[in-house]
Amino acid sequence: MIVNITLWEILLNFKAFELQPKTNFEQASIVRCFAALLLFGQVWLHLLQGKTYYRKILQHLVTAGPGSISPVLLVGGFAGMIFTVQTARELIRFGAVNAVGGAFALAFCRELAPILTASIMAGQVGSAFAAEIGAMRVTEQIDALYMLKTDPIDYLVLPRVIACCLMLPVMTVFALVMGIFGGVFAASQFYQITPEIFLESVRNFLEPSDLLIILLKGFIFGVLVAVIGCSWGLTTKGGAKEVGESATKAVVTSWVSIFIIDFFLSLLLFENVGF
Repeated sequence: MIVNITLWEILLNFKAFELQPKTNFEQASIVRCFAALLLFGQVWLHLLQGKTYYRKILQHLVTAGPGSISPVLLVGGFAGMIFTVQTARELIRFGAVNAVGGAFALAFCRELAPILTASIMAGQVGSAFAAEIGAMRVTEQIDALYMLKTDPIDYLVLPRVIACCLMLPVMTVFALVMGIFGGVFAASQFYQITPEIFLESVRNFLEPSDLLIILLKGFIFGVLVAVIGCSWGLTTKGGAKEVGESATKAVVTSWVSIFIIDFFLSLLLFENVGF
């Protein structure tokens, strides 16, 4: 534990985080990515040791759940309609009406719903985590926690990670259901495909194991969003300007990480590479 804290303190006080964004940008980015990996390991270590503040978890569950439900539902519904409009037009041209729901199931349910939900959570929740912790960092509130013999990982990071891990799969399911409703609406209103045909096609293509994979993706993306947001906040140096920059970089880094991880998850879980 002493070694972990020492490494973390070295990263928090690394000179690349000082107010020289142009000259030290690449160096700071690399060190911050390493800090995020280190924080990820410390989060799981503290979780196994049972060190957390359960009241803080409930608070962040509200932020990551009900506080984010509206954009998740709106984006899920309209994304489902957009995807159905684009795919139905081409499939009907080839006489594959019964495959419209199947194409929707394979692409939207497996990939788009988890990615869109995670992206929204990164923009709303991850940026908030980075801004809140970054503001605490530059105002020396993190140092005050150390003076009170309170580990910032236990008090600030772990509750946020747990909340995101629990709520992002739930938000993904909501987005999935809303997207299916949007797809049914678009198919019936614009292409006269009955809801029964659309939903039957979805059921034929979407397997029960796909739902478990969707939840798994939501869990993994929740870890990414929370850890990256907290890490960028903890490594903030400077003032109000740097807090805003940390929040922005946390969102961008989360988006890039989500797409990279989703690519390898798709290869691992869905694609038979033929070896």
